[in-house]
Amino acid sequence: MKIINEDLASLKKLVQSKTQQLTDLKVEAAVRDIIANVIANGDDAVRDYEKQFDQVELTGFKLPQSAIDEAYENLDKDVKDALLLAKRNITSFHEKERATGFIDAEQAGVLRGQKLMPLNRVGLYVPGGTAAYPSTLLMSALPAKIAGVNEIIMVTPPQKDGINPAVLAAAKIAGVDAIYQVGGAQAIAALAYGTASIPAVDKIIGPGNIFVATAKKQVFGQVAIDMVAGPSEIGVLADDSADPRQLAADLLSQAEHDQRARPILITDSPKLAQAVSDNVTSQLKVLPREEIATASVNEKGFIAVVDRIEDMFELMNTVAPEHLEVQLANPTQYLNLIKNAGSVFLGRYASEPLGDYVAGPNHILPTSGTARFSSPLGVYDFVKRTSFIQYTKEALAKEASAITTLARVEGLEGHARAIESRFDTYYD
Repeated sequence: MKIINEDLASLKKLVQSKTQQLTDLKVEAAVRDIIANVIANGDDAVRDYEKQFDQVELTGFKLPQSAIDEAYENLDKDVKDALLLAKRNITSFHEKERATGFIDAEQAGVLRGQKLMPLNRVGLYVPGGTAAYPSTLLMSALPAKIAGVNEIIMVTPPQKDGINPAVLAAAKIAGVDAIYQVGGAQAIAALAYGTASIPAVDKIIGPGNIFVATAKKQVFGQVAIDMVAGPSEIGVLADDSADPRQLAADLLSQAEHDQRARPILITDSPKLAQAVSDNVTSQLKVLPREEIATASVNEKGFIAVVDRIEDMFELMNTVAPEHLEVQLANPTQYLNLIKNAGSVFLGRYASEPLGDYVAGPNHILPTSGTARFSSPLGVYDFVKRTSFIQYTKEALAKEASAITTLARVEGLEGHARAIESRFDTYYD
């Protein structure tokens, strides 16, 4: 893993250049065509794309409930217990995110307030392919359940040998209402616009490949989306108190996700930097996903050595990583220096995979530097807010002049007359 010793300004430029996500115009065009075809031809288009991309011929998309129940009943006990533990911790964390509306009646004759309502139907995209993610299903569905969403449907790419049983069991554990065997951009189009078989949703949640991410971006506006997710990222801040073997393992835990994943270590210790680099090299040799992780480490990863702990945080705030580990002595004392991060892991025993699976905070996080302005998925992503107002005639009279003055400043005479029609002055 390459080690970089440069001044802070140069390192910031390096980080910013690596964070930029270039639009793939060929993918954009291909996805646009897929969406248009699904809008025009519905189930037939989806069925054709599944045959073309997943090499699976489907007569129907909806998975029978019996298949879901069977997967749950036959699941290995240790896997089932782990999923149930994850559910308990995810639920207990996200229940604390519940919010309520408010009513303000402090002014005489004035009632103002805000009403919170859950979304009616949401769609969860659960990736298939080389890796199955039952944990992502739990992270998507459970906050929606807590928010009170009326219906949760799931799409996942069909597999020749069947959908991973752990994914199906997780769907049952999380209370998913229906599962459809469809993936890729065609699944996103079906969720956004609906087909004869797949109902349209109000919001689409969940990560996927570049085609899925691009499709989510293109259907935004027709439906809401959680985010346009990029490759996984881990940023680690460490000093001499950290164990280089553990740091290397944590960096590789994200590098194995994707060749474009970003593993970054920032330290003030040249000795630690070299030890971590050496450990990454040796651990890669025995990692089952060696090829993927090696490409990530070589093309996207680096170790930066800076002079001060404050510089470490300043540089990492520029990275704005999806996951941030703080492996410093007394890590909690530095919380106020963290400005941009999706999820923060404090200390040696808060390894990033803890957050991926059972700790409770959501692992669907902002990527590609968007932690500068975005947040982890939560209950608040599944509710909408509506304000309400009620005035008595007397209360309106006190503010009528200000309203009509502002309306006429803006050239909106009709606005002013609408207020004046409540009183003696009225224009026919």
